[in-house]
Amino acid sequence: MTIPVIRFMKTHPDARIPQRQTPGSTCADLHALLPDGVDELVILPGERCAVETGLRVAIPEGWEIQVRARSGISLKHGITMANGIGSIDSDFRGMLAVLVVNLDREAYTIRNGDRIAQMKVSQVPPWIAQEVEDLDDTERGQGGFGSTGMSAEKAGK
Repeated sequence: MTIPVIRFMKTHPDARIPQRQTPGSTCADLHALLPDGVDELVILPGERCAVETGLRVAIPEGWEIQVRARSGISLKHGITMANGIGSIDSDFRGMLAVLVVNLDREAYTIRNGDRIAQMKVSQVPPWIAQEVEDLDDTERGQGGFGSTGMSAEKAGK
Protein backbone atom coordinates (compact mmCIF):
# COMPACT_ATOMS: atom_id res chain seq x y z
CA MET A 1 0.00 0.00 0.00
CA THR A 2 1.23 3.45 -0.90
CA ILE A 3 1.42 5.84 2.04
CA PRO A 4 0.68 9.38 0.84
CA VAL A 5 2.71 12.31 2.09
CA ILE A 6 0.46 15.29 2.76
CA ARG A 7 2.44 18.54 2.74
CA PHE A 8 1.19 21.37 4.94
CA MET A 9 2.34 24.98 4.80
CA LYS A 10 1.65 27.26 7.76
CA THR A 11 0.42 30.73 6.81
CA HIS A 12 0.80 31.79 10.44
CA PRO A 13 3.27 30.57 13.10
CA ASP A 14 0.41 29.59 15.46
CA ALA A 15 -1.17 27.19 12.95
CA ARG A 16 -1.11 23.52 13.97
CA ILE A 17 -0.21 20.67 11.64
CA PRO A 18 -2.82 17.87 11.96
CA GLN A 19 -1.52 14.66 13.51
CA ARG A 20 -3.17 11.29 14.09
CA GLN A 21 -3.39 10.82 17.86
CA THR A 22 -3.15 7.01 17.92
CA PRO A 23 -2.04 4.36 15.40
CA GLY A 24 -5.72 3.35 15.03
CA SER A 25 -7.00 6.88 14.39
CA THR A 26 -8.55 7.33 10.96
CA CYS A 27 -8.73 11.11 11.30
CA ALA A 28 -6.66 14.01 12.61
CA ASP A 29 -8.06 17.13 14.25
CA LEU A 30 -8.09 20.51 12.52
CA HIS A 31 -7.56 23.54 14.75
CA ALA A 32 -9.05 27.01 14.41
CA LEU A 33 -6.76 29.93 13.69
CA LEU A 34 -8.61 33.22 14.01
CA PRO A 35 -7.35 36.39 12.31
CA ASP A 36 -4.74 38.41 14.21
CA GLY A 37 -6.38 40.56 16.86
CA VAL A 38 -9.50 38.36 17.06
CA ASP A 39 -9.74 36.47 20.35
CA GLU A 40 -12.94 34.57 19.71
CA LEU A 41 -15.56 33.89 17.08
CA VAL A 42 -19.16 33.60 18.28
CA ILE A 43 -21.45 31.55 16.05
CA LEU A 44 -25.11 32.30 16.75
CA PRO A 45 -27.83 29.64 16.46
CA GLY A 46 -28.50 28.92 12.78
CA GLU A 47 -25.42 30.84 11.68
CA ARG A 48 -22.71 29.37 9.47
CA CYS A 49 -19.20 30.55 8.71
CA ALA A 50 -15.80 29.52 7.39
CA VAL A 51 -13.21 28.98 10.12
CA GLU A 52 -9.64 29.14 8.88
CA THR A 53 -6.88 26.80 10.04
CA GLY A 54 -3.82 28.82 9.01
CA LEU A 55 -2.80 25.98 6.70
CA ARG A 56 -2.44 25.41 3.00
CA VAL A 57 -2.04 21.86 1.77
CA ALA A 58 -0.61 19.82 -1.11
CA ILE A 59 -2.24 16.42 -1.55
CA PRO A 60 -0.78 13.84 -3.95
CA GLU A 61 -2.77 13.16 -7.11
CA GLY A 62 -5.18 10.27 -6.60
CA TRP A 63 -5.87 11.29 -2.99
CA GLU A 64 -8.19 13.72 -1.22
CA ILE A 65 -8.78 15.09 2.25
CA GLN A 66 -12.30 14.74 3.63
CA VAL A 67 -13.19 17.30 6.31
CA ARG A 68 -15.75 15.98 8.79
CA ALA A 69 -17.52 17.18 11.91
CA ARG A 70 -16.15 16.22 15.31
CA SER A 71 -18.68 14.04 17.12
CA GLY A 72 -18.12 15.64 20.55
CA ILE A 73 -18.96 19.24 19.61
CA SER A 74 -21.75 18.02 17.33
CA LEU A 75 -23.42 16.14 20.17
CA LYS A 76 -22.75 18.63 22.97
CA HIS A 77 -23.07 21.93 21.09
CA GLY A 78 -24.76 21.29 17.70
CA ILE A 79 -21.69 22.40 15.74
CA THR A 80 -21.39 20.47 12.50
CA MET A 81 -20.27 20.89 8.90
CA ALA A 82 -22.37 23.25 6.79
CA ASN A 83 -21.60 21.11 3.73
CA GLY A 84 -21.84 17.65 5.33
CA ILE A 85 -18.40 16.42 4.40
CA GLY A 86 -15.99 18.73 2.63
CA SER A 87 -13.63 17.38 -0.01
CA ILE A 88 -10.27 18.97 -0.64
CA ASP A 89 -8.96 18.03 -4.07
CA SER A 90 -5.34 17.25 -4.87
CA ASP A 91 -4.99 20.33 -7.10
CA PHE A 92 -6.29 22.84 -4.49
CA ARG A 93 -3.64 25.07 -2.92
CA GLY A 94 -5.74 27.67 -1.08
CA MET A 95 -6.41 28.17 2.63
CA LEU A 96 -7.80 25.14 4.41
CA ALA A 97 -11.01 26.35 6.06
CA VAL A 98 -13.85 24.54 7.78
CA LEU A 99 -17.46 25.42 6.93
CA VAL A 100 -19.37 25.12 10.20
CA VAL A 101 -22.99 25.66 11.17
CA ASN A 102 -24.51 26.01 14.64
CA LEU A 103 -27.63 23.82 14.87
CA ASP A 104 -28.01 24.40 18.61
CA ARG A 105 -30.28 26.89 20.37
CA GLU A 106 -27.30 28.61 22.04
CA ALA A 107 -24.37 30.58 20.68
CA TYR A 108 -21.05 28.73 20.41
CA THR A 109 -17.64 30.37 20.86
CA ILE A 110 -14.54 29.28 18.94
CA ARG A 111 -11.09 30.35 20.18
CA ASN A 112 -7.65 30.00 18.63
CA GLY A 113 -6.45 26.41 18.77
CA ASP A 114 -9.90 24.89 19.29
CA ARG A 115 -10.40 21.58 17.53
CA ILE A 116 -13.16 22.42 15.06
CA ALA A 117 -13.25 19.46 12.66
CA GLN A 118 -11.33 16.38 11.66
CA MET A 119 -9.69 15.37 8.42
CA LYS A 120 -9.41 11.98 6.77
CA VAL A 121 -7.06 11.16 3.90
CA SER A 122 -8.73 8.95 1.29
CA GLN A 123 -7.63 7.43 -1.97
CA VAL A 124 -9.65 8.45 -5.02
CA PRO A 125 -9.71 5.79 -7.74
CA PRO A 126 -9.91 7.01 -11.32
CA TRP A 127 -13.35 6.69 -12.86
CA ILE A 128 -15.10 7.30 -16.16
CA ALA A 129 -18.62 8.61 -16.76
CA GLN A 130 -20.47 6.60 -19.40
CA GLU A 131 -23.92 7.36 -20.78
CA VAL A 132 -26.11 4.28 -21.38
CA GLU A 133 -29.66 3.65 -22.58
CA ASP A 134 -30.60 1.22 -19.78
CA LEU A 135 -29.37 0.00 -16.39
CA ASP A 136 -29.28 -3.53 -14.99
CA ASP A 137 -31.97 -4.53 -12.48
CA THR A 138 -31.23 -5.18 -8.81
CA GLU A 139 -33.34 -6.50 -5.95
CA ARG A 140 -33.64 -2.97 -4.55
CA GLY A 141 -34.48 -1.41 -7.91
CA GLN A 142 -35.48 2.25 -7.67
CA GLY A 143 -36.36 2.12 -3.96
CA GLY A 144 -34.62 4.85 -2.01
CA PHE A 145 -34.89 7.09 1.05
CA GLY A 146 -35.30 4.35 3.63
CA SER A 147 -36.76 1.69 1.35
CA THR A 148 -34.28 -0.95 2.55
CA GLY A 149 -35.56 -0.48 6.08
CA MET A 150 -39.22 -1.03 5.12
CA SER A 151 -41.20 -4.10 4.32
CA ALA A 152 -41.73 -4.70 0.60
CA GLU A 153 -45.42 -3.85 1.05
CA LYS A 154 -44.70 -0.41 2.57
CA ALA A 155 -41.94 0.35 0.06
CA GLY A 156 -44.44 0.02 -2.81
CA LYS A 157 -43.00 -3.12 -4.39
